[in-house]
Amino acid sequence: MSISRHQAVGAYRRWEPTAFDADAKAAADPAAPEKPQAEPEPVAAPEPEPALEPGLPEGFQLPTADDIERMHEEARNSGHTEGFAEGRAAGQKDGYDAGYAEGKAQAEAEAERLAALADELDTAMAKIDEEVADELLALAIEIARQVLQHTLAAQPESVIETIRAALQQLPQSHAQIRLNPEDLALAREHLGEQLSHGGHRLVEDDSIARGGCRVEASGAQIDASMDTRWRRVLESLGKDEAEWTPPEAE
Repeated sequence: MSISRHQAVGAYRRWEPTAFDADAKAAADPAAPEKPQAEPEPVAAPEPEPALEPGLPEGFQLPTADDIERMHEEARNSGHTEGFAEGRAAGQKDGYDAGYAEGKAQAEAEAERLAALADELDTAMAKIDEEVADELLALAIEIARQVLQHTLAAQPESVIETIRAALQQLPQSHAQIRLNPEDLALAREHLGEQLSHGGHRLVEDDSIARGGCRVEASGAQIDASMDTRWRRVLESLGKDEAEWTPPEAE
């Protein structure tokens, strides 16, 4: 069993040696009653001084339970605040990264969609340009055809220039000049002397449309008919489906 310091102090009694004269008196007078020894007065135990830990400065006070509880509360609050701040920052970063990745993916997908739309638009515009160009060319061809038809109808003598150009390309004499019957009288009227000098002969040909001719001499031939001339013009423009329509078929 362990004894505390306070218990040890309370149980302590000062030892006082017996007086030598008392023993002598007792020996000299054995009948004398023995004088009882006085009880020692109790000594008040000194107040215990607080024990200091070795190495602590003088006047240092250990924290109380309230101090410890307050420090625990402060530490808990501080840890909660720091943890909340760190968690919030981490959550914000994760949310930002996730949102950025999602937004980037959506932006890339939208950019691809817009690029595809742009390609489709370019294709559509190119097709429209091609269609418009074809339509404009067809319109121009039709306008030229109608103008030429009206010119031949209003100025039938224009066939004379066609005959002269053909004879220049085929300068042989004694050529046969095939014409539409309606152009034959005009050729005789305007080219009679030239035809007689070259020995040329006019031949009616219903297969030749008005305004054109076909010249043949010594196995050579110059096709200046309206059908052939019109087809050559269209071929130079990349068209071959349009045909020449004589004025009378209008």
